[in-house]
Amino acid sequence: MFDIHRVEVDWGGRPLVLETGKVARQADGAVMASYGETKVLATVVSAKSPKPGQDFFPLTVNYQEKAFAAGKIPGGYFKREGRPSEHETLTSRLIDRPIRPLFADGYKNDTQVIITVLSHDMENAPDILAMVAASAALTLSGVPFMGPIGGARVGYINGEYVLNPAVDDMAESALDLVVAGTGDAVLMVESEAKELDEDTMLGAVMFGHKGFQTVIDAIIKLAETAAKEPRDLVLPDHSALFAQIKGIAEDDLKAAYKIISKTDRKNAVDAAKAKVVESLITNGGDEAPEATVVGELFKKLEAEIVRGGILDTGTRIDGRDLSTVRAISSEVGILPRAHGSALFTRGETQGLVVGTLGTGEDEQFIDLLEGTMKEHFMLHYNFPPYSVGETGRMGSPGRREIGHGKLAWRAVHPMLPAHHEFPYTIRVVSEITESNGSSSMATVCGTSLALMDAGVPLKAPVAGIAMGLIKEGDRFAVLSDILGDEDHLGDMDFKVAGSENGITALQMDIKIDGITEEIMKVALAQAKDGRIHILGEMAKAITEARSELGEHAPRIEMMKIPVDKIREVIGSGGKVIREIVEKTGAKVNIEDDGTVKVASADGKAIKAAVNWINSIAAEPEVGVIYEGTVVKCVDFGAFVNFFGARDGLVHISQLAPKKVAKVTDVVKEGDKVWVKLMGFDERGKVRLSMKVVDQETGKELEREEKKEEA
Repeated sequence: MFDIHRVEVDWGGRPLVLETGKVARQADGAVMASYGETKVLATVVSAKSPKPGQDFFPLTVNYQEKAFAAGKIPGGYFKREGRPSEHETLTSRLIDRPIRPLFADGYKNDTQVIITVLSHDMENAPDILAMVAASAALTLSGVPFMGPIGGARVGYINGEYVLNPAVDDMAESALDLVVAGTGDAVLMVESEAKELDEDTMLGAVMFGHKGFQTVIDAIIKLAETAAKEPRDLVLPDHSALFAQIKGIAEDDLKAAYKIISKTDRKNAVDAAKAKVVESLITNGGDEAPEATVVGELFKKLEAEIVRGGILDTGTRIDGRDLSTVRAISSEVGILPRAHGSALFTRGETQGLVVGTLGTGEDEQFIDLLEGTMKEHFMLHYNFPPYSVGETGRMGSPGRREIGHGKLAWRAVHPMLPAHHEFPYTIRVVSEITESNGSSSMATVCGTSLALMDAGVPLKAPVAGIAMGLIKEGDRFAVLSDILGDEDHLGDMDFKVAGSENGITALQMDIKIDGITEEIMKVALAQAKDGRIHILGEMAKAITEARSELGEHAPRIEMMKIPVDKIREVIGSGGKVIREIVEKTGAKVNIEDDGTVKVASADGKAIKAAVNWINSIAAEPEVGVIYEGTVVKCVDFGAFVNFFGARDGLVHISQLAPKKVAKVTDVVKEGDKVWVKLMGFDERGKVRLSMKVVDQETGKELEREEKKEEA
């Protein structure tokens, strides 16, 4: 019934199994992949022909995690998986990026790759296995995919590279790097690092590339017995039409790409294209070519002019040389009510970045197959259409917004203070107000500035820079701080972020069939120079975190109570803690280990809540002076509320240094007084004294204290 083909190899000390022929047989390609006891199913389906007028390659990658893979039932009202989580979206992008450039030029058939996590052993992360399975399914499908690719995660633990570390081991790693590529070259890198130097990062990339060669060999072995016949891909010859377009628009485009202003340059390019359209389509009659074909060839001419000019002259579109960074302006504190804010402008790219500090109540709960976790650092990136002078849809963030935000998150995250040292929930929002190249790196710079403006004690400021590549044959040029046009028409988008001490995040995407170690080395060195320059420009606005939080930011005070007192502080059904919050106005968060965080913008509210909690969870100390309130006067003394709900007696002999005839001659109900806890009598009753304390200052009267002790 089944025609099963199976390959098993040892990869990083664990068995990797690739199997096809049993599940999802109606898909063009389907592979069940297992690594340890983690198991994923990858399927590929591609339409037999493109849609008429299709002018782009419609590839969709959907990575989905099923709750049953970890023996769980989804939360929420409907108890079923819903819209993709941020993690699923990021993993979909992670797989899309290295496979997209390997489809044959001109292939425009609708193609969908779906990867489903079926089992997770909590040891082997499914994202890398998903990438491997997708590569294998594409290789078997018969679509014109110039793979296979491999992928691997690289950790850096105790000064050693580790291939595909276990999930628990990643907590000890100074690096989380994912690399993908072919047998000959690297196609994609995504990483977060703890200020590692360029040589260490490059070594990690090459270690990972070497580490997944076993996977590529296994996929090829499986394909030798199970791959479908390759599809025929016959592309029309448009050389004559390209020559026509070149004759009409070449001079105009060369002139346009000497214009420095993005808006003026775009207008000039649009005019050149309109000239081509009018000549070949509007006036072309029945022999007029398709508009989509003309558009593709016009873009090809643009690339030829821009790329050739850079390689031949070393001069770029806006007149810069290969390594110069555009002019930078940094400002902080521009929004009066925000906890921290910054406006970072680099050339025609600008980000308005705002930091907000919150409490434990503001932490984000994230459901993963590994379990539910709380995140206290969130970074949200928005790219409104006006930033590029266009109209467009406004709605929930797309994959691009989520991906760019996560890249900036990775860049800044290693530099945040430990949560127990700075117990705030931090949210950063980056609004891109202008864009002409690398708004994600502008977000990194703006985030660093805004957080320092908010008083967040970063370990060091962080900056980011985007590098580009133009490669023709053996000639190549690495470009620092790329423009949007250089990104669209170039071969690489290589983003590097970090401090003066080292790299904290690295992301690389290649549009050609890979790059070599030599090119990566040049790009990393050039990026370091650019990053140090940008940090210097940022330092003109602010160099370190402000010594105090902003006026409108909440203050948080931490305290520790015995674990067995947590129940008393919370109260039945949360009654006590709700009363504390309502009466004091402070927010209170209690953790399982007895850590209590009390937050408010009002210092008096924090003090009141802390005192209240102490009165429940702590015991008053003998010899300590407390401020209290007289709650009742009797013939033999006054009862004083001095420690939360606890009252004690100040005997008439302890009211004042001189003999007192009548209690009410000294105190009345409602009076604020200072008392010292002298001890407890044989029945456990509290003994307080006022006469040993200066009632004006609350300071102990040393002479009187000695008399009392005597």
